Amino acid sequence: MNLKGSKVVVVGMARSGVAAVELLREQGVDVRAVDQNPAAIPGFDVLPQAEESFAGADLIVLSPGVPADLDVITKARNRGVRVIGDLELASWYLQGEIIGITGANGKTTTTALTGHILRENGVPVQVGGNIGTPPAAMVKTSRAGQWNVLELSSFQLETTISFRAHIGAALNVTPDHLDRHGTMEHYAAAKGRLFLEQAGADFKVLNADDPICQSYAGLGHSPAVWFSSTREISPGAFLSGGEIVLNGTPVMKSAEVPLRGLHNLENTMAAAAMANLAGVTYEQIRAAVMTFPGVEHRLEFVRQRAGVAWYNDSKATNVDATLKAIAAFDGGLWVILGGKDKNSDYSALAAPLRVKAHGALLIGAAADKIEAQLRGTVPLLRAGTIEAAVAEASARAKTGDTVLLAPACASFDQFQNFEHRGREFKRLVKELP
Repeated sequence: MNLKGSKVVVVGMARSGVAAVELLREQGVDVRAVDQNPAAIPGFDVLPQAEESFAGADLIVLSPGVPADLDVITKARNRGVRVIGDLELASWYLQGEIIGITGANGKTTTTALTGHILRENGVPVQVGGNIGTPPAAMVKTSRAGQWNVLELSSFQLETTISFRAHIGAALNVTPDHLDRHGTMEHYAAAKGRLFLEQAGADFKVLNADDPICQSYAGLGHSPAVWFSSTREISPGAFLSGGEIVLNGTPVMKSAEVPLRGLHNLENTMAAAAMANLAGVTYEQIRAAVMTFPGVEHRLEFVRQRAGVAWYNDSKATNVDATLKAIAAFDGGLWVILGGKDKNSDYSALAAPLRVKAHGALLIGAAADKIEAQLRGTVPLLRAGTIEAAVAEASARAKTGDTVLLAPACASFDQFQNFEHRGREFKRLVKELP
């Protein structure tokens, strides 16, 4: 795509926006950087998110954190200005083939595991997207014959137009980000955009146990490969007799997978199916899965102290992720919940908490809502901050118990992001005497 001579405005100066500006500059494009909190960034000025900053624009590129329906964006769109996201922009220049992975939960682990399997078997690959390196920053290291494995959020996908993944995967679609998308229908449609531009030679990997993922089978022109934890499926991967079976061939025992929880077996099946489509053999897949170290902030073991195990699942930023985290343990839990609400319904946590938890420690802005929806299930302790929650859990947990940070909320009320929240939790736990 030749944008020389065009005036392009990039909105949102977090990592993705900065990478988009740098990519456009490398392409010789006249680019303006805009942010609602303009601040000096080394190398270029940042303009305020005001109408005059968009004057004369031919193209607007949105960072994932910028809603596409902002008034200033809508007015520009009504003037005929084309509006895309940073993922769409990057795809115009990215060399090699793309594996795109989306889902309400599990996409970070599945993306990292897929990249690990390919890398361990000598397949040229780079990993990024919503995890680690922004798509625009991957362009300069992309090459023909290489796989680009991308974790893709609904925010990135909703602004795509021609983006095409050679292998696309939808792991699950459960309520999340409804504060931004408004309805489940809009949220599901955003994720479904992953498959719209796929051709007959491409593949979609879908969760056969998820009704919304099933509905994606009819999108685009690619055939579906499935995975299921409940039944035999073909083509694809399923669990049978304690084994992961891929296209009718046993690949590995479930107990060999070095990740906790049924949801991680589903993630492993999806990654195995994608790696196989990319040319990796069953035995190579098994050997690589055995060496996968896991992902930070995803059911991450932190410490054993006085007989109590501490786990960091700060990436559990919605209710379904917290349900999966709780399901990974037999019981004896003290669960830290709370943060910034995303228009979520926390009542689904009541039954598993009643069965598996001694109590829940509530933090952040959503504490009132969580308490109202979970009252009468287990003791609910108002901690307020992560520091107080760790101290309270340390005082109450007994030998054999587990303290689990699985907040079911975003982190932005008290932290920069979920990584910041997870790192603070780990620091506090490791500093316990």
